[in-house]
Amino acid sequence: MTKRHLQVIGGGLAGSEAAWQAANLGISVTLYEMRPERPTPAHHTNSLAELVCSNSLGAAEPNVASGLLKAEMARLSSLIFESAYANRVPAGGALAVDRIGFAEMVTARIEAHPLIELRREHFPALDPEVLTIMATGPLTTQELSTSLMSLTGEKSLHFFDAAAPILDIETVDREKVFVASRYDKDAGSYVNCPMTKEEYEIFWNAITTAEVAPVKDFDDVEANAHFFEGCLPVEVIAKRGIETLRFGPMKPVGLRDPRTDQRPYAVVQLRQDNAAGTLYNLVGFQTQLKWGEQKRVFRLIPGLENAEFVRFGVMHRNAYLNSPKILEQTLQLKGFPNLFVAGQLTGVEGYSESTAMGAIAGLNAARLLMGLDPVVPPETTMIGSLLRYITTCDARYFQPMNSNWGIIPSFEQKIRDKRQRNERYVERSLADLDQWLQMARPEVLTTSR
Repeated sequence: MTKRHLQVIGGGLAGSEAAWQAANLGISVTLYEMRPERPTPAHHTNSLAELVCSNSLGAAEPNVASGLLKAEMARLSSLIFESAYANRVPAGGALAVDRIGFAEMVTARIEAHPLIELRREHFPALDPEVLTIMATGPLTTQELSTSLMSLTGEKSLHFFDAAAPILDIETVDREKVFVASRYDKDAGSYVNCPMTKEEYEIFWNAITTAEVAPVKDFDDVEANAHFFEGCLPVEVIAKRGIETLRFGPMKPVGLRDPRTDQRPYAVVQLRQDNAAGTLYNLVGFQTQLKWGEQKRVFRLIPGLENAEFVRFGVMHRNAYLNSPKILEQTLQLKGFPNLFVAGQLTGVEGYSESTAMGAIAGLNAARLLMGLDPVVPPETTMIGSLLRYITTCDARYFQPMNSNWGIIPSFEQKIRDKRQRNERYVERSLADLDQWLQMARPEVLTTSR
Protein backbone atom coordinates (compact mmCIF):
# COMPACT_ATOMS: atom_id res chain seq x y z
CA MET A 1 0.00 0.00 0.00
CA THR A 2 1.14 3.53 -0.76
CA LYS A 3 0.91 6.22 1.86
CA ARG A 4 -2.06 7.86 0.20
CA HIS A 5 -4.09 4.75 -0.52
CA LEU A 6 -7.63 3.79 0.44
CA GLN A 7 -9.54 0.57 -0.03
CA VAL A 8 -13.32 0.60 -0.35
CA ILE A 9 -15.31 -2.62 0.02
CA GLY A 10 -18.56 -2.74 -1.91
CA GLY A 11 -19.49 -1.25 -5.28
CA GLY A 12 -23.01 -0.14 -4.45
CA LEU A 13 -24.23 3.43 -4.17
CA ALA A 14 -22.26 4.26 -1.04
CA GLY A 15 -19.06 2.48 -2.05
CA SER A 16 -19.02 4.02 -5.52
CA GLU A 17 -19.65 7.48 -4.08
CA ALA A 18 -16.99 7.04 -1.40
CA ALA A 19 -14.39 5.95 -3.95
CA TRP A 20 -15.31 8.86 -6.24
CA GLN A 21 -15.09 11.50 -3.50
CA ALA A 22 -11.71 10.26 -2.24
CA ALA A 23 -10.22 9.84 -5.71
CA ASN A 24 -11.25 13.37 -6.69
CA LEU A 25 -9.20 14.58 -3.73
CA GLY A 26 -6.07 12.90 -5.07
CA ILE A 27 -6.32 9.64 -3.16
CA SER A 28 -5.48 6.33 -4.83
CA VAL A 29 -8.44 3.99 -4.30
CA THR A 30 -8.96 0.27 -4.74
CA LEU A 31 -12.68 -0.50 -4.99
CA TYR A 32 -13.65 -4.11 -4.32
CA GLU A 33 -16.89 -5.52 -5.77
CA MET A 34 -17.49 -9.24 -5.36
CA ARG A 35 -19.86 -9.62 -8.33
CA PRO A 36 -19.63 -11.59 -10.61
CA GLU A 37 -17.19 -13.78 -8.63
CA ARG A 38 -19.86 -14.12 -5.98
CA PRO A 39 -23.41 -13.28 -7.12
CA THR A 40 -26.24 -12.26 -4.79
CA PRO A 41 -29.94 -13.24 -4.76
CA ALA A 42 -30.96 -9.59 -5.22
CA HIS A 43 -28.75 -8.37 -8.10
CA HIS A 44 -29.48 -8.96 -11.78
CA THR A 45 -26.37 -7.40 -13.37
CA ASN A 46 -22.68 -6.93 -12.61
CA SER A 47 -22.87 -3.14 -12.81
CA LEU A 48 -21.86 -0.94 -9.91
CA ALA A 49 -24.60 0.95 -8.06
CA GLU A 50 -27.34 -1.40 -9.25
CA LEU A 51 -30.73 -0.45 -7.78
CA VAL A 52 -32.19 -3.71 -6.53
CA CYS A 53 -35.47 -2.36 -5.17
CA SER A 54 -37.30 0.71 -6.43
CA ASN A 55 -35.89 2.82 -9.27
CA SER A 56 -36.84 5.99 -7.41
CA LEU A 57 -34.34 7.92 -5.30
CA GLY A 58 -37.17 9.82 -3.63
CA ALA A 59 -38.48 13.36 -3.83
CA ALA A 60 -36.41 15.83 -5.82
CA GLU A 61 -37.99 19.14 -4.82
CA PRO A 62 -35.79 21.01 -2.29
CA ASN A 63 -38.71 21.88 0.02
CA VAL A 64 -39.08 18.15 0.74
CA ALA A 65 -36.61 16.59 3.17
CA SER A 66 -35.31 14.05 0.64
CA GLY A 67 -35.02 16.83 -1.94
CA LEU A 68 -32.91 18.91 0.42
CA LEU A 69 -30.54 15.95 0.81
CA LYS A 70 -30.16 15.82 -2.97
CA ALA A 71 -29.42 19.55 -3.10
CA GLU A 72 -26.73 19.04 -0.46
CA MET A 73 -25.23 16.16 -2.43
CA ALA A 74 -25.09 18.35 -5.53
CA ARG A 75 -22.86 20.69 -3.50
CA LEU A 76 -20.59 17.69 -2.94
CA SER A 77 -20.35 16.97 -6.69
CA SER A 78 -21.92 13.55 -6.22
CA LEU A 79 -21.29 10.95 -8.92
CA ILE A 80 -24.45 9.08 -7.98
CA PHE A 81 -26.76 12.06 -8.35
CA GLU A 82 -25.07 13.36 -11.46
CA SER A 83 -25.67 9.94 -13.01
CA ALA A 84 -29.23 9.81 -11.67
CA TYR A 85 -30.24 13.11 -13.24
CA ALA A 86 -28.57 12.10 -16.51
CA ASN A 87 -30.74 8.96 -16.60
CA ARG A 88 -33.95 10.42 -15.15
CA VAL A 89 -37.35 9.07 -16.22
CA PRO A 90 -40.74 10.74 -15.58
CA ALA A 91 -41.99 10.30 -12.02
CA GLY A 92 -43.72 13.52 -11.00
CA GLY A 93 -41.79 15.16 -8.19
CA ALA A 94 -39.59 12.12 -7.62
CA LEU A 95 -36.13 11.38 -9.01
CA ALA A 96 -36.64 8.04 -10.74
CA VAL A 97 -34.08 6.59 -13.14
CA ASP A 98 -33.60 4.12 -15.93
CA ARG A 99 -31.89 1.67 -13.62
CA ILE A 100 -29.78 0.02 -16.35
CA GLY A 101 -28.53 3.29 -17.87
CA PHE A 102 -27.88 4.73 -14.44
CA ALA A 103 -25.78 1.79 -13.21
CA GLU A 104 -23.87 1.57 -16.48
CA MET A 105 -22.98 5.27 -16.29
CA VAL A 106 -21.71 4.96 -12.70
CA THR A 107 -19.65 1.90 -13.68
CA ALA A 108 -18.15 3.62 -16.70
CA ARG A 109 -17.18 6.72 -14.70
CA ILE A 110 -15.56 4.64 -11.95
CA GLU A 111 -13.66 2.48 -14.44
CA ALA A 112 -12.40 5.57 -16.29
CA HIS A 113 -11.10 7.37 -13.20
CA PRO A 114 -7.28 7.35 -13.23
CA LEU A 115 -7.02 6.94 -9.46
CA ILE A 116 -9.57 4.16 -8.99
CA GLU A 117 -8.71 0.50 -9.47
CA LEU A 118 -11.82 -1.71 -9.63
CA ARG A 119 -11.23 -5.27 -8.44
CA ARG A 120 -13.92 -7.86 -9.05
CA GLU A 121 -13.24 -10.09 -6.07
CA HIS A 122 -14.60 -10.89 -2.65
CA PHE A 123 -12.93 -9.11 0.27
CA PRO A 124 -12.70 -11.62 3.14
CA ALA A 125 -11.70 -9.78 6.33
CA LEU A 126 -10.94 -6.37 7.78
CA ASP A 127 -7.47 -5.24 8.82
CA PRO A 128 -7.73 -2.40 11.36
CA GLU A 129 -4.27 -1.17 10.36
CA VAL A 130 -5.30 -0.47 6.74
CA LEU A 131 -7.46 2.52 5.88
CA THR A 132 -10.74 1.00 4.73
CA ILE A 133 -14.33 2.01 4.04
CA MET A 134 -16.80 -0.83 4.47
CA ALA A 135 -19.82 -0.16 2.25
CA THR A 136 -21.07 -3.68 1.70
CA GLY A 137 -24.71 -2.81 2.22
CA PRO A 138 -27.62 -5.06 3.08
CA LEU A 139 -26.03 -8.19 1.61
CA THR A 140 -22.80 -8.14 3.60
CA THR A 141 -21.23 -11.59 3.46
CA GLN A 142 -21.04 -13.73 6.56
CA GLU A 143 -17.22 -13.57 6.50
CA LEU A 144 -17.13 -9.77 6.54
CA SER A 145 -19.93 -9.53 9.08
CA THR A 146 -18.04 -11.89 11.38
CA SER A 147 -14.84 -9.90 10.87
CA LEU A 148 -16.59 -6.65 11.75
CA MET A 149 -18.36 -8.07 14.77
CA SER A 150 -15.15 -9.58 16.11
CA LEU A 151 -13.64 -6.10 16.17
CA THR A 152 -16.62 -4.35 17.76
CA GLY A 153 -17.86 -7.10 20.06
CA GLU A 154 -21.39 -6.25 18.97
CA LYS A 155 -23.97 -8.23 17.04
CA SER A 156 -25.50 -6.69 13.94
CA LEU A 157 -29.24 -6.25 13.70
CA HIS A 158 -31.12 -7.68 10.77
CA PHE A 159 -34.33 -7.06 8.88
CA PHE A 160 -35.69 -8.09 5.51
CA ASP A 161 -36.07 -5.84 2.51
CA ALA A 162 -38.38 -6.48 -0.42
CA ALA A 163 -38.48 -5.40 -4.07
CA ALA A 164 -41.58 -4.63 -6.13
CA PRO A 165 -42.55 -6.44 -9.36
CA ILE A 166 -41.84 -4.90 -12.78
CA LEU A 167 -44.17 -5.41 -15.74
CA ASP A 168 -44.34 -4.80 -19.49
CA ILE A 169 -46.52 -1.70 -19.91
CA GLU A 170 -47.71 -2.90 -23.33
CA THR A 171 -49.58 -5.72 -21.57
CA VAL A 172 -51.66 -3.33 -19.44
CA ASP A 173 -55.29 -2.77 -20.50
CA ARG A 174 -55.31 0.97 -21.23
CA GLU A 175 -59.10 1.06 -21.21
CA LYS A 176 -59.11 0.40 -17.46
CA VAL A 177 -56.34 2.76 -16.32
CA PHE A 178 -55.61 6.47 -16.48
CA VAL A 179 -52.44 8.55 -16.56
CA ALA A 180 -51.97 11.22 -13.88
CA SER A 181 -49.79 12.42 -11.03
CA ARG A 182 -51.14 13.30 -7.62
CA TYR A 183 -52.61 16.79 -7.44
CA ASP A 184 -51.81 17.21 -11.16
CA LYS A 185 -48.18 18.03 -10.41
CA ASP A 186 -47.27 17.40 -14.05
CA ALA A 187 -48.75 16.12 -17.30
CA GLY A 188 -48.95 12.67 -15.75
CA SER A 189 -46.04 10.46 -14.77
CA TYR A 190 -47.95 7.51 -13.33
CA VAL A 191 -50.28 4.90 -14.79
CA ASN A 192 -53.09 4.52 -12.27
CA CYS A 193 -55.20 1.39 -11.80
CA PRO A 194 -58.41 2.50 -10.02
CA MET A 195 -60.50 0.19 -7.88
CA THR A 196 -64.08 0.22 -6.69
CA LYS A 197 -64.89 -0.81 -3.12
CA GLU A 198 -65.89 -4.28 -4.29
CA GLU A 199 -62.73 -4.73 -6.38
CA TYR A 200 -60.60 -3.54 -3.48
CA GLU A 201 -62.15 -5.99 -1.01
CA ILE A 202 -61.65 -8.90 -3.42
CA PHE A 203 -58.01 -7.89 -3.84
CA TRP A 204 -57.50 -7.45 -0.08
CA ASN A 205 -58.90 -10.89 0.66
CA ALA A 206 -56.63 -12.42 -1.98
CA ILE A 207 -53.43 -10.76 -0.86
CA THR A 208 -53.98 -11.48 2.84
CA THR A 209 -54.50 -15.19 2.19
CA ALA A 210 -51.83 -15.66 -0.50
CA GLU A 211 -48.85 -17.92 0.19
CA VAL A 212 -45.55 -16.24 1.00
CA ALA A 213 -42.12 -17.50 -0.02
CA PRO A 214 -39.70 -18.72 2.64
CA VAL A 215 -36.66 -16.54 3.26
CA LYS A 216 -33.43 -18.53 3.26
CA ASP A 217 -30.93 -15.97 4.51
CA PHE A 218 -31.24 -16.99 8.16
CA ASP A 219 -31.53 -20.30 9.92
CA ASP A 220 -34.09 -18.89 12.34
CA VAL A 221 -36.07 -16.12 10.71
CA GLU A 222 -38.47 -15.59 13.60
CA ALA A 223 -35.65 -15.14 16.10
CA ASN A 224 -33.36 -12.98 14.00
CA ALA A 225 -35.46 -10.80 11.72
CA HIS A 226 -37.96 -7.99 11.76
CA PHE A 227 -39.35 -5.73 9.11
CA PHE A 228 -38.35 -2.08 8.87
CA GLU A 229 -41.51 0.03 8.82
CA GLY A 230 -40.31 2.07 5.84
CA CYS A 231 -40.14 -0.93 3.51
CA LEU A 232 -42.87 -3.35 4.55
CA PRO A 233 -44.05 -6.01 2.11
CA VAL A 234 -47.46 -5.05 0.78
CA GLU A 235 -49.05 -8.21 2.17
CA VAL A 236 -47.77 -7.39 5.67
CA ILE A 237 -49.36 -3.93 5.44
CA ALA A 238 -52.61 -5.51 4.24
CA LYS A 239 -52.77 -7.95 7.15
CA ARG A 240 -52.80 -5.07 9.62
CA GLY A 241 -56.36 -4.23 8.61
CA ILE A 242 -58.65 -3.91 5.63
CA GLU A 243 -58.12 -0.14 5.36
CA THR A 244 -54.33 -0.07 5.72
CA LEU A 245 -53.59 -0.32 1.99
CA ARG A 246 -56.02 2.55 1.26
CA PHE A 247 -54.00 4.73 3.62
CA GLY A 248 -50.68 3.39 2.35
CA PRO A 249 -49.47 2.33 -1.11
CA MET A 250 -53.03 2.29 -2.54
CA LYS A 251 -54.15 5.67 -1.22
CA PRO A 252 -56.32 7.53 -3.76
CA VAL A 253 -55.77 11.07 -2.45
CA GLY A 254 -54.89 13.69 -5.03
CA LEU A 255 -56.14 11.55 -7.93
CA ARG A 256 -59.32 11.74 -10.02
CA ASP A 257 -60.37 9.27 -12.66
CA PRO A 258 -61.07 11.41 -15.76
CA ARG A 259 -63.73 8.98 -16.91
CA THR A 260 -65.86 9.51 -13.80
CA ASP A 261 -64.39 12.77 -12.45
CA GLN A 262 -64.37 11.00 -9.08
CA ARG A 263 -61.64 9.91 -6.74
CA PRO A 264 -61.22 6.11 -6.89
CA TYR A 265 -61.91 4.05 -3.79
CA ALA A 266 -58.31 2.79 -4.02
CA VAL A 267 -55.59 2.93 -6.66
CA VAL A 268 -52.45 1.05 -7.63
CA GLN A 269 -49.82 3.26 -9.26
CA LEU A 270 -47.34 2.10 -11.90
CA ARG A 271 -44.12 4.09 -12.25
CA GLN A 272 -41.80 4.15 -15.28
CA ASP A 273 -38.74 1.98 -14.67
CA ASN A 274 -36.60 2.48 -17.80
CA ALA A 275 -35.82 5.31 -20.20
CA ALA A 276 -37.61 3.61 -23.09
CA GLY A 277 -40.83 3.67 -21.08
CA THR A 278 -41.53 -0.02 -21.71
CA LEU A 279 -41.17 -1.24 -18.12
CA TYR A 280 -43.12 -0.03 -15.09
CA ASN A 281 -43.00 -1.07 -11.44
CA LEU A 282 -45.85 -1.35 -8.94
CA VAL A 283 -45.26 1.54 -6.55
CA GLY A 284 -45.06 0.45 -2.92
CA PHE A 285 -45.67 -3.21 -3.79
CA GLN A 286 -42.56 -4.76 -2.27
CA THR A 287 -43.55 -8.34 -1.62
CA GLN A 288 -42.61 -11.71 -0.18
CA LEU A 289 -45.35 -13.60 -2.03
CA LYS A 290 -44.44 -16.66 -4.06
CA TRP A 291 -44.05 -15.83 -7.73
CA GLY A 292 -47.10 -17.82 -8.78
CA GLU A 293 -49.15 -16.06 -6.13
CA GLN A 294 -47.90 -12.67 -7.28
CA LYS A 295 -49.10 -13.39 -10.79
CA ARG A 296 -52.51 -14.55 -9.54
CA VAL A 297 -53.09 -11.78 -7.00
CA PHE A 298 -51.70 -8.81 -8.91
CA ARG A 299 -53.72 -9.75 -11.98
CA LEU A 300 -56.81 -8.97 -9.88
CA ILE A 301 -55.82 -5.30 -10.20
CA PRO A 302 -57.95 -3.59 -12.88
CA GLY A 303 -55.92 -3.25 -16.06
CA LEU A 304 -53.41 -5.93 -15.07
CA GLU A 305 -55.57 -8.97 -15.86
CA ASN A 306 -53.17 -10.01 -18.64
CA ALA A 307 -50.04 -8.23 -17.45
CA GLU A 308 -46.69 -9.83 -18.18
CA PHE A 309 -44.24 -9.49 -15.30
CA VAL A 310 -40.61 -9.20 -16.40
CA ARG A 311 -39.46 -9.43 -12.79
CA PHE A 312 -41.42 -10.63 -9.81
CA GLY A 313 -40.96 -9.11 -6.40
CA VAL A 314 -38.25 -10.66 -4.27
CA MET A 315 -37.23 -10.53 -0.66
CA HIS A 316 -33.68 -10.39 0.61
CA ARG A 317 -31.72 -9.92 3.76
CA ASN A 318 -30.86 -6.47 4.97
CA ALA A 319 -28.50 -5.64 7.81
CA TYR A 320 -27.40 -2.64 9.77
CA LEU A 321 -25.16 -1.94 12.73
CA ASN A 322 -26.07 -0.69 16.15
CA SER A 323 -24.40 2.58 15.19
CA PRO A 324 -25.08 4.56 18.38
CA LYS A 325 -22.85 2.07 20.21
CA ILE A 326 -20.06 1.52 17.69
CA LEU A 327 -19.83 4.48 15.26
CA GLU A 328 -18.40 7.97 15.61
CA GLN A 329 -20.22 10.79 13.81
CA THR A 330 -17.29 10.83 11.39
CA LEU A 331 -18.37 7.25 10.42
CA GLN A 332 -15.24 5.73 11.98
CA LEU A 333 -15.58 2.64 14.14
CA LYS A 334 -15.04 3.55 17.78
CA GLY A 335 -11.56 2.45 18.73
CA PHE A 336 -10.54 1.80 15.11
CA PRO A 337 -9.86 5.15 13.40
CA ASN A 338 -8.71 3.49 10.14
CA LEU A 339 -12.03 1.73 9.63
CA PHE A 340 -15.02 3.64 8.22
CA VAL A 341 -18.53 2.36 7.58
CA ALA A 342 -20.81 3.81 4.90
CA GLY A 343 -24.20 3.24 3.32
CA GLN A 344 -27.09 1.25 4.73
CA LEU A 345 -24.85 -0.53 7.23
CA THR A 346 -24.71 2.71 9.21
CA GLY A 347 -28.45 2.59 9.84
CA VAL A 348 -29.72 5.06 7.28
CA GLU A 349 -32.63 4.04 5.09
CA GLY A 350 -32.90 4.94 1.43
CA TYR A 351 -30.76 5.28 -1.67
CA SER A 352 -30.08 8.99 -1.17
CA GLU A 353 -29.20 8.59 2.48
CA SER A 354 -26.86 5.67 1.80
CA THR A 355 -25.10 7.67 -0.90
CA ALA A 356 -24.65 10.61 1.47
CA MET A 357 -22.95 8.37 4.03
CA GLY A 358 -20.59 7.20 1.28
CA ALA A 359 -19.71 10.78 0.41
CA ILE A 360 -18.85 11.68 4.01
CA ALA A 361 -16.84 8.49 4.54
CA GLY A 362 -14.88 9.17 1.34
CA LEU A 363 -14.22 12.77 2.33
CA ASN A 364 -13.09 11.85 5.83
CA ALA A 365 -10.89 8.98 4.71
CA ALA A 366 -9.18 11.35 2.28
CA ARG A 367 -8.68 13.94 5.00
CA LEU A 368 -7.14 11.30 7.26
CA LEU A 369 -4.65 10.36 4.54
CA MET A 370 -3.79 14.05 4.12
CA GLY A 371 -2.98 14.37 7.81
CA LEU A 372 -6.21 16.23 8.58
CA ASP A 373 -8.86 15.45 11.18
CA PRO A 374 -12.17 13.96 10.02
CA VAL A 375 -15.11 16.38 10.05
CA VAL A 376 -18.90 16.32 10.43
CA PRO A 377 -21.33 18.56 8.52
CA PRO A 378 -23.39 21.01 10.61
CA GLU A 379 -26.44 19.43 12.23
CA THR A 380 -28.54 22.09 10.50
CA THR A 381 -27.92 20.18 7.24
CA MET A 382 -29.83 17.02 6.38
CA ILE A 383 -26.57 15.05 6.09
CA GLY A 384 -25.38 16.32 9.46
CA SER A 385 -28.73 15.57 11.10
CA LEU A 386 -28.67 12.00 9.80
CA LEU A 387 -25.15 11.49 11.12
CA ARG A 388 -26.15 12.86 14.49
CA TYR A 389 -29.24 10.66 14.69
CA ILE A 390 -27.62 7.36 13.79
CA THR A 391 -24.74 7.88 16.22
CA THR A 392 -26.43 9.52 19.22
CA CYS A 393 -29.97 8.12 19.52
CA ASP A 394 -30.90 5.50 22.11
CA ALA A 395 -29.09 2.32 21.05
CA ARG A 396 -31.75 0.15 22.70
CA TYR A 397 -34.41 1.22 20.21
CA PHE A 398 -32.31 2.03 17.17
CA GLN A 399 -33.91 1.47 13.76
CA PRO A 400 -32.94 2.76 10.32
CA MET A 401 -33.71 6.43 9.65
CA ASN A 402 -34.32 8.31 6.43
CA SER A 403 -34.23 12.05 5.77
CA ASN A 404 -37.10 13.97 7.37
CA TRP A 405 -37.72 17.37 8.91
CA GLY A 406 -38.12 15.87 12.38
CA ILE A 407 -34.38 15.32 12.80
CA ILE A 408 -33.44 18.89 11.76
CA PRO A 409 -32.97 21.36 14.66
CA SER A 410 -35.92 23.74 14.82
CA PHE A 411 -35.69 27.52 14.90
CA GLU A 412 -35.78 29.39 18.20
CA GLN A 413 -38.80 31.30 17.00
CA LYS A 414 -41.52 28.90 15.92
CA ILE A 415 -42.70 29.18 12.31
CA ARG A 416 -46.27 27.92 12.05
CA ASP A 417 -46.58 27.90 8.27
CA LYS A 418 -45.20 24.54 7.13
CA ARG A 419 -44.14 25.66 3.64
CA GLN A 420 -42.41 28.76 4.99
CA ARG A 421 -40.69 26.71 7.70
CA ASN A 422 -39.37 24.18 5.18
CA GLU A 423 -38.12 26.95 2.92
CA ARG A 424 -36.23 28.43 5.86
CA TYR A 425 -34.76 25.01 6.67
CA VAL A 426 -33.50 24.70 3.10
CA GLU A 427 -32.06 28.20 3.05
CA ARG A 428 -30.25 27.68 6.35
CA SER A 429 -29.01 24.20 5.45
CA LEU A 430 -27.47 25.12 2.11
CA ALA A 431 -25.87 28.28 3.48
CA ASP A 432 -24.35 26.37 6.39
CA LEU A 433 -23.17 23.57 4.12
CA ASP A 434 -21.49 25.97 1.70
CA GLN A 435 -19.62 27.60 4.56
CA TRP A 436 -18.64 24.22 6.02
CA LEU A 437 -17.36 22.92 2.68
CA GLN A 438 -14.90 25.80 2.39
CA MET A 439 -13.26 24.44 5.52
CA ALA A 440 -13.91 20.72 5.17
CA ARG A 441 -12.99 19.90 1.60
CA PRO A 442 -9.23 19.91 0.96
CA GLU A 443 -7.92 21.40 -2.24
CA VAL A 444 -8.82 19.11 -5.12
CA LEU A 445 -5.58 17.61 -6.37
CA THR A 446 -7.03 15.71 -9.29
CA THR A 447 -10.32 15.12 -11.03
CA SER A 448 -11.64 12.80 -13.72
CA ARG A 449 -13.74 15.47 -15.32
